Amino acid sequence: MAFVKPFKAVRAQRDKIALVSSRSYESYTDAELGAQLEFNPLSFLHIISPSYKSQHDTSAEDRFSMIRSRYMEFKEHNLLTKDDKPTFYIYKKVTEENTFCGIIAATSSDDYKNDVIKKHEETIRSREILFQKYLKSVGFNAEPVLLTYPDNDIIDEILIKYQKQRAEYEFTSRDLKSHYVWLVTDENDISTISDEFKKINAVYIADGHHRSASSYLLTQELKSRNLKHNGSEDYNFFMSYLIPESNLKISSFNRFVKDLNGLSKKQYLDKLDELFRVKNLGQQLYKPSKKHHFSMYLDGEFYSLYLRKTIYKIENPLSDLDAQLLYDTVLNPILGIDDLRNNNKIKYIPAKNAEIDLKTEVDSGKFKVSFGLFPATISQLKAIADANLKMPPKSTYIEPKLRSGLTLYEF
Repeated sequence: MAFVKPFKAVRAQRDKIALVSSRSYESYTDAELGAQLEFNPLSFLHIISPSYKSQHDTSAEDRFSMIRSRYMEFKEHNLLTKDDKPTFYIYKKVTEENTFCGIIAATSSDDYKNDVIKKHEETIRSREILFQKYLKSVGFNAEPVLLTYPDNDIIDEILIKYQKQRAEYEFTSRDLKSHYVWLVTDENDISTISDEFKKINAVYIADGHHRSASSYLLTQELKSRNLKHNGSEDYNFFMSYLIPESNLKISSFNRFVKDLNGLSKKQYLDKLDELFRVKNLGQQLYKPSKKHHFSMYLDGEFYSLYLRKTIYKIENPLSDLDAQLLYDTVLNPILGIDDLRNNNKIKYIPAKNAEIDLKTEVDSGKFKVSFGLFPATISQLKAIADANLKMPPKSTYIEPKLRSGLTLYEF
């Protein structure tokens, strides 16, 4: 049973939200970040990047303290205020290709611990601890974890009902994405949403594994320090955006490798031929149309790679995943890449950005060979999480990508 509850968000006024909210901090180039900080005094980026010009000379602890100070300044000037009533926040994002709609809510750290909130990615302990310290210092979370749940007709009816009303927020961001937020304060609707999630055995992390893990660590620390702990405190929860499985968009990351691990082109292709049916397509761009098919660009030519299934054995949900399969058959044994997280020979670029990157990045001389993968499915993601297995890094590029500063969760 998934425990999902409303919360009192800290957020901007209707007429200022387009200026306050921002894309995720990591998505900005230095030039974009500098421009936002210089020309938009209301941007949430001023809070999370208060030491932008001197950040290389600032310790993490001092930077966290400055973030807290800037946050309090925004609240003192009423640029951010806290809602009076616990609320579910229906958030819809409309892009050129897709429309996403779900619920921003508080989700339980106990559910994370007890595997009601299921994981499919490994986390790095040092990053967990650093972000835990960040959360403890600043006292808020500005970007929700993306969770997905089985489609539910009753929840869908509530989402549809509110979308027929005037939105609390309605604005278009500079990247031409449209954003809408509706407030669910009606007690009957709140109870219905909460009750429906209680009927769901598991929800799945789509994006935000480190944020979830760090929030759980913070819960454990604050719980141990509070002699009057009763489980209802805000630190027992973290902010999430819950979206139906059918509304989640999964695409892939292309892989780019700098060399052939000392092999000649012929030697490399001969090794590939042992596991794949390799077809030279010349200048014809090939995009995989189903799982276990790969595209490859090498030495000015595209290739299709079709797995020889009599050779490679599918033993569990992870070995059926194309990102793992490519690692097991090519990246590790042939190209010598053992650690996908910490090897500078390999780079990942989202396939949705430009499939032609497979060619241009190699033709530039930065890489020797590139690979395109067929996207994983939600069924694969769930099967891997249910089996308590973990995907290789950059196995999925998942949308929607969420904004920072739209709603903030204090603890």
